[in-house]
Amino acid sequence: MSTVPESHQPVADATITWISGPVLRATVARPFSINEAALVGEQQLLGEVIRLDGPYAVIQVYEDTTGLRPGDIISGTGAALSVPLGPGLLGNIFDGLLRPLTTQGLYIAPGISHSVDGDSWPFRPRVTAGERLVAGQVIGVVKRNDARAQNCLVPPGVSGTVVEIVPTGNYPGDVPVCVLRDEQGNEHPVCQVQQWPVRKPRPVKARIPVEGPLFTGQRILDCLFPLACGSRAAMPGGFGTGKTVLQETLAKWCDADVIVYVGCGERGNEMAGVLDEFPKLEDPRTGRPLMERTVIIANTSNMPVAAREASIYTAVTVAEYFRDQGLRVALMADSTSRWAEALREVSGRLGELPGEAGYPAYLSSRQADFYERAAHVTTLGGTVGSLSIIGAVSPPSADFSEPVTTHTKRYVRSFWALDASRAQARFYPAIHPLNSYSQDIEVLAPFWSELGNPQWPEQRRRFLSLLEEQAKLERMARIVGKDALPPRQQNVLLCAELINEAFLRQSAFSETDRFCPAVKQIAMMQLLDRFIELSARAVAAGVDVAAINSLPVMRQLRRMGEEIDNNELERFEVLGKGLDRAFAALSNGRADHAG
Repeated sequence: MSTVPESHQPVADATITWISGPVLRATVARPFSINEAALVGEQQLLGEVIRLDGPYAVIQVYEDTTGLRPGDIISGTGAALSVPLGPGLLGNIFDGLLRPLTTQGLYIAPGISHSVDGDSWPFRPRVTAGERLVAGQVIGVVKRNDARAQNCLVPPGVSGTVVEIVPTGNYPGDVPVCVLRDEQGNEHPVCQVQQWPVRKPRPVKARIPVEGPLFTGQRILDCLFPLACGSRAAMPGGFGTGKTVLQETLAKWCDADVIVYVGCGERGNEMAGVLDEFPKLEDPRTGRPLMERTVIIANTSNMPVAAREASIYTAVTVAEYFRDQGLRVALMADSTSRWAEALREVSGRLGELPGEAGYPAYLSSRQADFYERAAHVTTLGGTVGSLSIIGAVSPPSADFSEPVTTHTKRYVRSFWALDASRAQARFYPAIHPLNSYSQDIEVLAPFWSELGNPQWPEQRRRFLSLLEEQAKLERMARIVGKDALPPRQQNVLLCAELINEAFLRQSAFSETDRFCPAVKQIAMMQLLDRFIELSARAVAAGVDVAAINSLPVMRQLRRMGEEIDNNELERFEVLGKGLDRAFAALSNGRADHAG
């Protein structure tokens, strides 16, 4: 994280009087501001002012405070805690303070460590001298060989006439590439790398209604519990239910332009797996490395607890930076529960009165601040961009009534509840269809209608109704036996089982089934809906449910996701005709038997 130049010399603006882990108290020699960045001790450890009390300031330190003692000096920066935003973010891996992990060696050096300020990138101007620019407009494009093209924008709050613009060439991020002169005659140099406070949302021209989904390629999400582009989702689940794996899957297959993945307080071995795997993944849309459109922020559980709290804000600020370029951005936060635990620990050291489960009373408002930064917007430059947030939640003992999960449900639009019993049965994704929901159904119905499935809302409700009825009937079947149930209820169990096996289960190891395009999802959904209708008619006509289950077409239905390639959609028509013939034969056989 870069908040001050490297040449900054420590000044005794305050003196430490008390230390407790990442929190310290200091007497101040000059006025400080809340959220002002501070440099602590001889090593200039990065901290932030979080409380002011007369001649005292309470500072949260984002690094290991071992070795600090009362009497050490603190230097204020005069600026809010900020991060450098620039073309060097894509394709790199950072810690929670946006310090690059790939250039730090085995250990991160303490103190201020610049990340992307001094690197050089190929800049191509898009404006000429004399043009009038406002905040958010494009002044040039940076096209690295190892990342997608990025726009260099006029910073928020700056406007004026171009008085100087550099020619095409390679320039360091902290060297001005454009100079603007405002109406008062003041000149504003614009660099490729710009600072922005992490706790302050970046401004936009307007928030606008969502228009389509963040398409994931996972059928249970896209068809039953979709997430609108620019909306918010929570993914709660206990240990071993597949939160991290599912987030990695979404990062690879969702149709976002840029992925920001933040591992907030996750176990080191899990985060090491992510860091090892992501650089090797191929972007299925371009065939190039997935890292070219990805930023990874890794803050493991053994890193300083205060930095874990900051990593969430760092990640969402980086995501907003790409959103302002008119891009669709998806932020994967794994896990917000560890972030809440960091808030609880720091709050305890501050001596604040605890709320539910020991969490601070302001837990809910902090969660709201984070999730509300997701939006579908018109940017300052007039383009349309979006930021979708998917936050994993790790409730202790998979208790969804605990405070973090409960408060999260208030601020998200989609709730994807992971279930331990499904995960243990190797059912992937292990999302429980009866504990999950989406509030974006109405706004996304036009998307499916334009693709040729105007009956999607009704089909979705029918699927969920069958799954809910299945849960009730299975309890009864365990008592009296499945064969003792009436034929209609036996058919409900058959249809629900087929929905689970043929539609909701998706193999992450299958080259064909790990990603399901929208047109294939529609074909599968319509085919299963047709089966539900035909089986209900057959049972009403007296056909035995066992005879339906023994139809050869049943195996084809159960395996259609893996056996029918994404480019062989005509095979669904063939399968549909075979389904009609099979039920026609059943009905004819029933009629002949009755005759």
